[in-house]
Amino acid sequence: MFTGLVEGIGRIVFMEEGGMSRISVSAADLAEDAEIGDSISVNGVCLTVSEVAGETLVFYAMQETLRRTALGDLEEGYLVNLERAMTLGSRFGGHIVQGHVDGVGEILKVSPEGDAEIWEFSAPVEVLKYAVEKGSVCVDGISLTLVSLGSRSFTVSILPQTRDATNLKVLAPGDRVNLEADVIGKYVERLLEPRLSKGLQTSERRVEDAV
Repeated sequence: MFTGLVEGIGRIVFMEEGGMSRISVSAADLAEDAEIGDSISVNGVCLTVSEVAGETLVFYAMQETLRRTALGDLEEGYLVNLERAMTLGSRFGGHIVQGHVDGVGEILKVSPEGDAEIWEFSAPVEVLKYAVEKGSVCVDGISLTLVSLGSRSFTVSILPQTRDATNLKVLAPGDRVNLEADVIGKYVERLLEPRLSKGLQTSERRVEDAV
């Protein structure tokens, strides 16, 4: 589990495609105490450290992972957001992030607003159905607060500190990003399913009786 608070920015130094894609990331901020088997969020995708070579971390990603995320867009030289899995003693400053991407969005527009910027992202229904204004969403591993919601998109406000400390500083409209909805909404939906289903069945019976 992660918090969506990016610990460092890594740089892709090698991408080897195959049945299992090999992703090598230069990660000076995290590599010093990283160990094989550690879980690390790479642009919001939970990956397992397979090798540690100096300041380079090596991960392997299945083709299914590449299809369902924007990791397949990565090339040598690209910057990625990194966060180690949280520990029981960690400060919890973001929101609950699982590293399980719900969908891929696209940066639609970036507009200045005072010292901050308003970023608009397209998003699939798998993300938007759990989104609420002032709620949380994870974009490329970054915990952000929703400003507004549209039928096919949402906006967030990005402070200069957030932009400069993440890969947002090199992204632009047209770039794709990994999106993860707030898991709390998923649990609420699951808990309400029996009641909603029962209510629907009751309504259907009433209609049948009326006929």
